[in-house]
Amino acid sequence: MRSDETPVTFQALPLAGVRVVEFTHMVMGPTCGMVLADLGAEVIKVEPLVGDSTRRLLGSGAGFYPLFNRNKKSLAVDVKSAKGREVVLRLIATADIVSENFKLDTMQKLGLDYASLRRFDERLIYVSHKGFLPGPYEHRTALDEVVQMMGGLAYMTGRPGDPLRAGSSVNDIMGGMFGAIGAMAALMQRQRPGQGQEVQSALFENNIFLVAQHMLQFAVTGKAAAPMPERISPWGIYDVFSVKNGEQIFLAVVGDTQWKIFCDAFGFADLFADARIASNNDRVRARGWLMPLLRERLAASTSVELAAVFEQHGLPFAPITDPQHLFDDPHLRQTGGLAPMELPDGREASVPLLPIKLGGQRLGLRMNPPQLDAHGTELLLDLGYSAEEIVQLRRDGVLLPDHGQAASSCQP
Repeated sequence: MRSDETPVTFQALPLAGVRVVEFTHMVMGPTCGMVLADLGAEVIKVEPLVGDSTRRLLGSGAGFYPLFNRNKKSLAVDVKSAKGREVVLRLIATADIVSENFKLDTMQKLGLDYASLRRFDERLIYVSHKGFLPGPYEHRTALDEVVQMMGGLAYMTGRPGDPLRAGSSVNDIMGGMFGAIGAMAALMQRQRPGQGQEVQSALFENNIFLVAQHMLQFAVTGKAAAPMPERISPWGIYDVFSVKNGEQIFLAVVGDTQWKIFCDAFGFADLFADARIASNNDRVRARGWLMPLLRERLAASTSVELAAVFEQHGLPFAPITDPQHLFDDPHLRQTGGLAPMELPDGREASVPLLPIKLGGQRLGLRMNPPQLDAHGTELLLDLGYSAEEIVQLRRDGVLLPDHGQAASSCQP
C-alpha cells in the first residue's frame, strides 16, 4: 500500500450504520443489496423457510446466490403467518431501507408494500425493483431476456434476423445498481426534510438506457442503427482477427496518430503512403478491401506476438478470454480485484469485487454468502425476543424448526 493510501475499514465505509432489510430473490434485488452491503450497510436478507430459490439453481444460474448475496445476513421466516409478519415488522422498524423485487401485488398482500409501511415510519426508504415502471406494461412478467428482446438490445447484439441476448444478466445487474443509486440519493435527501420515499427501478427502463445511444444515433443521422456485427464502425481497424494456430485477438487502430504508429510498428510503409486510406474516415470507407488485406498480413503471427507489439506501442488490443480464465488474470490477482470467499457448501472460491476504489482500497469481503438463517437467532435476540420465544417460534414453524447454522463470516 502506498503511503498516500488510507485503508477503508468497516467503520470508515460510507454506509456503515445503515440497516437494510431486503425481500429479494434472483439477481436484480440481490444486486442492489450487494452494492449497499459492499459499501458498508448491514443488509439482512429475509428468506422463506425453504430459502432463496437461487440457492438451488443449476447451469448459468449456479453463481447467482454466492455472487449477489455476500456481505449479508440471513433470516428465514414464514412472512405469511401472523407471527412471522410480526417478526419482520419489528425488523423493519429498525431499518433505514427496505428493498424488494417481487411481483406487483406480492408485497401488498403481505402488508409490506411502501404505502403500508410508511404509515409506521415516514423516514423509511423503500426500493422497489420491477420489470417495468408504472404504466401500460407494469402488469407483465419480465425477465432480463424479455426486455432485451423488446427493448432493442438483443437486436443490436445479434446478427440481422438472429436476435441474441447479451452474455450476462445486464439489465438485472444494472437495474439493481440503479436501485442502489436511488437508495443512496434518498438517504442524502432524507437528511434535509427528514422524509423517506419510494425508489423504483425497472428492467425495461434500464434496457432502454442501454440502447439510448442507438436511439440517438437515429435521431442525429436519420438512419437506423445496424446490429453490432453489421454496424459501420467509427474506426477503420476495430475487429477480431484470426491468426496463427487458430488463435483470435481483438485489434484496434483508433484515429490517424495510431494509424501511423501501427504502420511503423509492422513495416507497412506502403499502406501509410496510400492516399486512399490517409484518414480514419477513408479507412472506414475502405474496410471492404483493407480489412482482408490486413487479415492476410497479420495471419502469420501468433496472438502473443501481436499483443506484444500492440502493447509496446500503446495500441488497443485484447485477448479473447473465457470467464473461467479470469480467476488467473494477473492484473486482477495483483490489484486485489478478487477476494477469497467460502461458498455455502464450504468450498473455497474467489469473487470479483465492486470495480471501484475508495481511499485507494477496494471494498472487500466482510461476510461470506450466508447459510440459510445463519443470523436468525442473533437478529431476533437483538429485536427483543427471548431465547424461549425463539424456540417456540421454531416449534410453531414460523422460523426454521432446526436452527444449527452459525453465522458465516470472514476477515480476509
